Amino acid sequence: MMERISLKVNIGGVELKNPVMPASGTFGVESADYLDCRKLGAILPKSFTLNPQQGNPPPRVVETSCGMLNAVGIQNKGLEYFINVTLPFFETFDTPVIASVSAYSEEDFKTIIRELNKTKTALIELNISCPNLKEGGKAFGTSAEETYKIVKAAKSVSEIPLITKLSPNVTDITEIALAAESAGSDAVSLINTFLGMAIDINTMRPKLGNITGGLSGPAIKPLALRMVWQVAQKVKIPVIGIGGIASGADAIEFLLAGATAVQIGTSSFAEPNIMERIISEIEDYMREKNISDIHEIIGGLKIG
Repeated sequence: MMERISLKVNIGGVELKNPVMPASGTFGVESADYLDCRKLGAILPKSFTLNPQQGNPPPRVVETSCGMLNAVGIQNKGLEYFINVTLPFFETFDTPVIASVSAYSEEDFKTIIRELNKTKTALIELNISCPNLKEGGKAFGTSAEETYKIVKAAKSVSEIPLITKLSPNVTDITEIALAAESAGSDAVSLINTFLGMAIDINTMRPKLGNITGGLSGPAIKPLALRMVWQVAQKVKIPVIGIGGIASGADAIEFLLAGATAVQIGTSSFAEPNIMERIISEIEDYMREKNISDIHEIIGGLKIG
C-alpha cells in the first residue's frame, strides 16, 4: 500500500493543501453553491479596485472557436465591499484567500494594500494589466521598469506576501518576471489573457463593445505552458500557471513545466465544479505513477 499522497505546496510562506485555485474574474460568492471551497488550495475572488467601477460597455463576452474573449473591464464593488462582504464570506471555508488587487496608480495600490494588512488575507495578487493613467495609459505589466516600480512600491507597504500576475502581451515575459522578482515579489502568476478581437461580418461591427478583449480558454494553453516553462527556468520564486487548464492532465503539464500551483478560469464556466475533478485527477495520476509528493512532479520535465 502506497503511503499517503501529499498535494501540499507553499506560495510565499503560505501552505496550500493542494496546488489548485480559481483564476481571478471567474470565481465569486455564487461559485460556492457549485463546489466545496474547503477542497481548494486557495480561493481567489474577482479583482477589485479602490473604488467601485462599472466596467466596459456591452457586449462584454464573445465565444470563440476554442475559448472566449472578454472585455468586462474589472467591474467590481470596490475595496470596502471586498473587506466587509466578500472576504468574510470566503473566510468561513478555512481555505487561504488571495485578494486580486487592481489599480491605476502606485498610490491606489498602496492604499488598498494598507487596508488589506488589517485583514486575514493570506496573499495578494497584483493585477498589473491595468493601464497606468499617469504614464499615458500603458499597462504596468508590459514594461519591466514599470513592473519593478509598482511591485517595489507594493512591497514597501505590504505585510502580506505578494504574487505578481504577468501579461503575455509582451516581447519577453521572462524579463518582466525577473523585474517582479528583483522588486520583492514572493511569486508570479502567468498568464493573463491575450489581447484579441472578433468581428460580426453581417453588421461589419466589432462583437465586443470595447472592440478588443482578452482571449482565454483552451486556445491559449500551449502558449501559456511555454511561457510558464520559460519563466520557471529564470526565477527562484514560485510560479503559478494559468491558461486553458481543463483537466488534471492539463494541470500536470504546467506542474512538469515548473509551476508550483495552477489557476483554473474559463473551464469553470462550462463545469462549475471542475476544480474538484482536477484535484482528483492529479491524485489519480500520482497513484498511477507511484508518486507520493507533488514536488516530485513540479519542474519534472525531462529534456534530452
